[in-house]
Amino acid sequence: MIIAEIHLYELLKARIGEKEAGVFLELLDKKVDTKFEEQKDWLVHKQDLAELRTELSKTIYLVSLGQLLAIIASVVAIVNLLK
Repeated sequence: MIIAEIHLYELLKARIGEKEAGVFLELLDKKVDTKFEEQKDWLVHKQDLAELRTELSKTIYLVSLGQLLAIIASVVAIVNLLK
């Protein structure tokens, strides 16, 4: 047990008894573990962030290239209209 659990156990033991305090802490620990397992898919890992960064970099590059081509095409069209 970690310090906080020991302190909680001591407080509960004084109020509800040794056996009940132990059972309560076991149930609480299982509940926390279950909740963590349910939520861990929402956690972000370093690898996930690296993959996202790579994907975003590619997307930004392609969008910028598309904008550059659109600007060049616009300038060419305006120059042709002015001739």
